[in-house]
Amino acid sequence: MEYFSEPYDSTTLVEGLQLRGLSVADEEAARKFLDNVNYFRIHPYLRAVEADHNAHRYRQDCSFDMVADLYRFDCRLKIILFEAIQQIEVALRARIIRVFSLLHGPFWFTDESLFSDKSAFFRTLGIIEDTVDNSQEDYIRDHWLLYETTPFPPAWKTLEVLSFSTISFLYRNFTNNQAKKAVAREFGLPQHLFLESWIRSIAVLRNICAHHIRLWNRKFNIKPRLPRHLDHPWITRPCQDINRLYPILTAVAYLTDRLHPASDFKRDLKALIASHPSVNLSAMGFPQGWRDEPLWE
Repeated sequence: MEYFSEPYDSTTLVEGLQLRGLSVADEEAARKFLDNVNYFRIHPYLRAVEADHNAHRYRQDCSFDMVADLYRFDCRLKIILFEAIQQIEVALRARIIRVFSLLHGPFWFTDESLFSDKSAFFRTLGIIEDTVDNSQEDYIRDHWLLYETTPFPPAWKTLEVLSFSTISFLYRNFTNNQAKKAVAREFGLPQHLFLESWIRSIAVLRNICAHHIRLWNRKFNIKPRLPRHLDHPWITRPCQDINRLYPILTAVAYLTDRLHPASDFKRDLKALIASHPSVNLSAMGFPQGWRDEPLWE
């Protein structure tokens, strides 16, 4: 099928939105917005306020300002989350490096016998090799100058240049459950299965934030396992929409509380939500009364 659509300028795009029933109070502001933000970047937010998806007709109670506000909310939410995830990621690396290396030596990540999925182990080792070879970090290059014959730098150097997704997989694929449980308990979790699930979900969330992909109203294929009870303030009611954002937010909030009790994450999140009252929180899986949960108080 031959592609026939033509490019449109911001004026034509705004006119098209108005023709399909979207209220635009300030046309000049709308045009400037679309000059800075590509139309298809906000398309998912526009689709959410359509009354008819086939004809792309918009609901009468919605406006361009509401769509722009939702987009700005989503952008700010990703910034807040990215900062919190960074703290979790750095702390997780440090604990995995320390606990695993003290038990299994500096090159445990190269030992096939320590991993359950052998095929995935070798694929991951290839990723690690490529990452280390391409690293421009001074401590990696200095290592090769001193130790030319070692296949890899030790874990306390190598793991620092790996992606969060790779770190997450190394933890999940590791066979020593007692070592994994020791790491989990440092995060206030009773067993490693919860931490495995949480960091896998958070790694996906991190990539969404890093690539500026829509977060609001997103469904996640990977879902965190949520315990009924924890030793520290936690949620008391089960999450109904387990494939939405809220369950992952609870994991992020719990982990940041354990790492940095004075963290601004929860305060910033609640302030952001309060400053955007028109945003539909249920689309992210927020339950009624979520603010009253011990975790969020």
